[in-house]
Amino acid sequence: MNNENATSYGIRTWAEEDRPREKLLLKGKMALSNAELIAILIGSGSRKETAVDLSKRILKSVNNNLNQLGRCTVVDLMKFRGIGEAKAISIVAALEIGRRRQTETALEKPQVRSSRDVANYIQPILGDLTHEQFWVLYLNQANKIMNSECVSSGGIAGTVADIRILFKKAIENLACSIIVAHNHPSGNLNPSQADIQLTKKLTEAGKILDIPVLDHLIIAEKNYYSFADEGMM
Repeated sequence: MNNENATSYGIRTWAEEDRPREKLLLKGKMALSNAELIAILIGSGSRKETAVDLSKRILKSVNNNLNQLGRCTVVDLMKFRGIGEAKAISIVAALEIGRRRQTETALEKPQVRSSRDVANYIQPILGDLTHEQFWVLYLNQANKIMNSECVSSGGIAGTVADIRILFKKAIENLACSIIVAHNHPSGNLNPSQADIQLTKKLTEAGKILDIPVLDHLIIAEKNYYSFADEGMM
C-alpha cells in the first residue's frame, strides 16, 4: 500500500503485516523502523496523518537521530500537531528507559556445568514447597539458563507435566536444550515409576525435536536426585 492511501485511510486499512503492532508480533521487534516503534508509543495519528507518518515527521526534525530525540522535552514534542501531553510523556519515558538501559550491566546468565548448578538455581524455589511443582529450565547453546518457568502445579501427592506444552514452550523460548525439575514435598528423593516413565518420554521427545533433555532433578529441601548423575537418562 502506498503512503498516500495509508495517510488517507489510516493504519487500520493497511495489510496486517504492515501495521506496527502486528508487524512486531509477526516479525519481531528488529523488523520495525524507528518511526514504526515510535508509532506504537503514540498509538494513533489523526484523520490526515497516520501515527507512522507523524513519527517520521518528528524524526525528520531531529535528523532521524534518536539521541537528539532523547533530548527533547515534553514541551518540545507537544509542538507537533497530533502530539498531546500524554503522547509526549510516553515518548520521553520510553527514550529515558532506553538511555538507562545502556548504563545497566547485563545480567550474567547462570551456566550449567553439573547437577549441582541446577540444584543451586532451583532449590530455593522448590525446596520448601508443600505441594509439587514441575519446572523447566531453557538453556542456550552455551548451557546458560535463558529462562525458567513452572509448567505444572499440583497437590501434595503429585503433579502432571504435559509433554506437548513443555516442548511447545521450549520452542517458543528458542531453547537448545532443557532441564526439568520437580519437588517431592515428602522429602523422599526416590523417583516414582511415573517419574521414570516421564523422564523416558521426555528424553525420546527431545531427541526427535532436537532439543535434548539434559537432566531431570527431584528436589527436596536440602538434597536432590539427578537422573543424569544416576545414569537414568
